[in-house]
Amino acid sequence: MSRSRLGDGVHTMPQRRRLLVPILVSAVAIALIVLVLALRSGEDEPATAIEEGSATSGGEDGAGQAPTGVENPDEPDLTTIEERDPDDQLAAGPVDAPVGLVVFSDYQCPYCATWNEETLPVLMEHAQAGDLRIEWRDVNVFGDESWRASQAAYAAAQQGEFWAYHDALFAGGETRSAGGLSKDNLIELAGELGLDTEQFTTDLDSAETAEAVTAHAELGYGLGVYSTPAFLLDGQPILGAQPTDVFIAAYEEALAEAS
Repeated sequence: MSRSRLGDGVHTMPQRRRLLVPILVSAVAIALIVLVLALRSGEDEPATAIEEGSATSGGEDGAGQAPTGVENPDEPDLTTIEERDPDDQLAAGPVDAPVGLVVFSDYQCPYCATWNEETLPVLMEHAQAGDLRIEWRDVNVFGDESWRASQAAYAAAQQGEFWAYHDALFAGGETRSAGGLSKDNLIELAGELGLDTEQFTTDLDSAETAEAVTAHAELGYGLGVYSTPAFLLDGQPILGAQPTDVFIAAYEEALAEAS
């Protein structure tokens, strides 16, 4: 995948990709959904809580609907997207939790901020209880500032403070302005959270950080995620900031199947 590197260690989406994103959202993301649904065409009940158009907060029709378990042996096993890496600082919950959730997000996405404020805390309770593994993956579709914020969160993770820094970027369920995601402001935020700002700056600019953030973004692109937020819960795709009840229903069904 072609990528460019900014002077402060930020990777940005090439201009050509930016122009293609609206087309790819329709062509690739919908193709993934069609594939999953087509493989379930023999089932009598709706198979997932996916709603068309990912950057939405959901509606009454989507509330309470949960993805069903995998029954078609030919269906791709998307649980393999879960890394389950014990050294992953961008994750919560035990590596052997019975249910896994992969979150694809962007620090400039307002719906991601809302979901982080309203739904993530509820799911975190299950992660802390040991029944859910949550892995955070930024796809950075909004441009340079998104890349920079993602690299900053990764740099904070190197000091064991990913979730504190992450929550600060989404404080109050709101995104920061583009100016608020400047390098200087991100370093200042690290200081406010008690991080070693010298080490933070080194990690922010490092090739290791840039490569890790790029790898997570490319994972999302490979799945057709060009619109955020998007999720894989127990391998079942959910698009958009659906109501919390949708995620809880999906989680409880997956947990019951794993028991």
